[in-house]
Amino acid sequence: MKKRLGIIAVALLATSIALTGCGATNKSASGASCAKGDLATVTSGKLTIATGEPAYYPWIIDNKPETGNGFEGAVAYAVAKQLGFESTDVVWVRTTFDGAVTPGKKTFDFNLQQFSITADRSKVVDFSSPYYTAPQAIVSFKGSKIDGKTTIADLKGAKLGAAVGTTSLDAIEKQIGSKPQVFNDNAAGVSALKNKQIDGLVVDLPTAFYLSGVEVPNGLIVGQLPSTGTGDQFGLLLAKDNSLTACVSKAVDAITADGSLAKITDKWLATDAGAPVLK
Repeated sequence: MKKRLGIIAVALLATSIALTGCGATNKSASGASCAKGDLATVTSGKLTIATGEPAYYPWIIDNKPETGNGFEGAVAYAVAKQLGFESTDVVWVRTTFDGAVTPGKKTFDFNLQQFSITADRSKVVDFSSPYYTAPQAIVSFKGSKIDGKTTIADLKGAKLGAAVGTTSLDAIEKQIGSKPQVFNDNAAGVSALKNKQIDGLVVDLPTAFYLSGVEVPNGLIVGQLPSTGTGDQFGLLLAKDNSLTACVSKAVDAITADGSLAKITDKWLATDAGAPVLK
């Protein structure tokens, strides 16, 4: 995902992968020990986690990651627990988005700021297993034709738009089954939505949070489209060739396998965030 402004972002469970839980063994897939005492953290006995400054809803609530409130706050503490750290052992630091994805020594053990896992970034930093896959969502405005709609069937006949060449465009055609209005980019689509030339704009959920909260007057998220298992995947970011990477990935796999991640996702990126999944 591109660098975010204001309130951005999120909603469904990270893509399921063939997983083994941390609780089943103290070793990572590479054979390295994942016991707390064997982890080479930035500060011995502590787990240093980074996020943005400021950090926004619904990822972090009230810019206070130490509370564990918000999707990424909750994920961070769930991963920490899997690694054997109590909440009192967690230390929070702040970084810029750009600073985190550049090569070099890090001041944190892992960082979470909705970093999409990409091949280019993976050349200079490590990523854990994905903890979130961004679905598609529909942005509209209060009083629109689709305000309050809860099912895909309710969207039949609505004027929906998306940017050319995007998965959002495919979603309108394949999941909703209607002919979309095509725009050169999201900016053009937002302009059309503001002028009420369309009923809704389909974008990835992180973008939907930003557009509905900042760009579109009286904006709202009608809902998320059911996950198809594709989209931007977010991973915990670590320094390149970090000895912690395998164990952190194992911790993410464990909270995925035991259902903890699904519960966190449903709470912070669907129900509480006002972005229910359309039926």
